[in-house]
Amino acid sequence: MKRDGDGFRVLVFSVLVLLLVCFVTPRIVILAAPQSQSPADENKSKDDVKKDTPAEKLKPGHTLKMDVDLALVNVTVTDPYNRLVTGLEMENFRVFEDNSEQEVVTFSAEDVPISIGVIFDFSGSMANKVGKAREAAVQFFKTANPQDEFFLVSFNERAELTSAFTNSVEDLQSSLMLTSAKGRTALLDAIYLGLSQMRGAHNGKRALLILSDGGDNHSRYNESDIKRLVKEADTQLYAVGIFDALGYRNRTPEELNGPSLLSEITEMTGGRVFSVEKLEDLPDIASKIGMELRNQYVLGYRPSNKAHDARWRKIKIKLRAPRGLPPLNVFAKTGYYAPSH
Repeated sequence: MKRDGDGFRVLVFSVLVLLLVCFVTPRIVILAAPQSQSPADENKSKDDVKKDTPAEKLKPGHTLKMDVDLALVNVTVTDPYNRLVTGLEMENFRVFEDNSEQEVVTFSAEDVPISIGVIFDFSGSMANKVGKAREAAVQFFKTANPQDEFFLVSFNERAELTSAFTNSVEDLQSSLMLTSAKGRTALLDAIYLGLSQMRGAHNGKRALLILSDGGDNHSRYNESDIKRLVKEADTQLYAVGIFDALGYRNRTPEELNGPSLLSEITEMTGGRVFSVEKLEDLPDIASKIGMELRNQYVLGYRPSNKAHDARWRKIKIKLRAPRGLPPLNVFAKTGYYAPSH
């Protein structure tokens, strides 16, 4: 009987140890994520930047205080199957500015309030797609947090602010139902208006979601204007591209160039375009974009180049992936303009 009692105590002790290991072992979590193409640069260097100061890990409920000398970079990580990878730590990231490694001083992976602008295409070419596009927007709104704020820009041959910043998703849904598809496409004007409206945002994290079938044929602003504004705005751009098959893009050169233009301007910001082949996939893709915005890492560093010269600084994020993980993809903005004074 004594031997049985000893065996029982050993069994209980083993179970307790196993539970303790399960709770304290850090975990890498892989979530379903949208498709992506850009592979992360996984080249490792032995000359790591010296960490003179430990990075500040932000606790849940805490926010980053504004620091004019602090550069913040939103980073998305996906696996080879385009699923979101969460659970990485500060030491898994390396930040380079103009090829010079920087010291990361803040790190966060918390879901924070976002200011979001939805840019909705109501041009004539969207007539048979607008119903599913509305469903996609509603699905995207369902990923919102109570502290989020939204505005809505609708466009055909003119871009207009349909709804200013609001926390009411119901108001936005009602506004979407009041517009019909007609006219030409002023996509660039709509993006310009959206980025201009974002200057009144109350949250530090900002994003635009563009729902459109592609190219522009009626804007006052040109590509150069928009690319310059996108570089200046600290806003991530995502687009759901409801593109016609190439054989059916028998329209203007601007419309033919629509997909590549959207890809270029979104990738500059750390976002990207999700092309839709089947209209029934629209709501699911919009929901995935919302999920991605909730599962990003935020890296903060103080640039070693202290010059206030208003020049473009290139940013590159590299990963030190934990052992056992497959090659990972990383998405982040490609740079920013240094302050002028």
